[in-house]
Amino acid sequence: MEKKLNQVLSTAVLKLLRPLARVLLRHGMAYGTFAELARKAYVEEGFALSGDSGKRATVSSVSALTGLTRKETKRLRELKLVDDEASSQRYSRAIRVISGWTSDPRFQTAAGEPAVLPMDGTAASFSVLVKEFSGDIPPAAMLSVLQSSGTVAAVEQGIALQEKAYIPSATPLEKINILGTDVAELIDTIGHNLGAAPGERHFQRKVSNVLLHPDAVPAFRELSTRKSQLLLEEYHSWLASHEVGPEDESSVQPRYVAVGIYYSDYPVTGEE
Repeated sequence: MEKKLNQVLSTAVLKLLRPLARVLLRHGMAYGTFAELARKAYVEEGFALSGDSGKRATVSSVSALTGLTRKETKRLRELKLVDDEASSQRYSRAIRVISGWTSDPRFQTAAGEPAVLPMDGTAASFSVLVKEFSGDIPPAAMLSVLQSSGTVAAVEQGIALQEKAYIPSATPLEKINILGTDVAELIDTIGHNLGAAPGERHFQRKVSNVLLHPDAVPAFRELSTRKSQLLLEEYHSWLASHEVGPEDESSVQPRYVAVGIYYSDYPVTGEE
């Protein structure tokens, strides 16, 4: 049984790592760097798991759990990595700006659609929207970020929303940040479900078909994009109406929740 589990786990890990390795190779990360990061991840999770068990996590206990030496465990525990916090903040705050635009009635038309906003001068301007939903990022800087991704456009009447979702297209660092957050969330959900009782499992489903006619792919891509966007907008509206308010900030610990939808498309080979 143990041998079978290891074989299945090894196959699953290889499937997971191949597309990741493809991304890393395309962006110039050598294997040595990846191996160092993998060891550090083992150490950090080793300390987290030891803490979850109620016992005091030590270098010795984590060393025994991971198979790394005590010296290596201590070194990796203390290893500091450079984190591009500015890129991460731009990404999350751009999302909040678009979310506010699509959910707050002050920035919408009478029909409930995102309005074309003047840059300044009114209570429903782009500058007010950015100041309210992006923290300390200047409106002009946020406009540049959203314009470069094609999310907004400057028109005669003001700033118009072109896409109801922010996906960075001219900032590779922010694109890579998505790899570190969205993929991690999916893996965390799968990991949770592997050990959770039926009533405590998180929703995790997908639909797929290995016999789809190639001519039908563009139509399904359009259908899935349209319906997925509508569903996510519905989720966003519900979440926005249940956020912790200023009056609750001192007494309520907010929770982070996320629901993700992805699309995949490739030719079927003999392996499938």
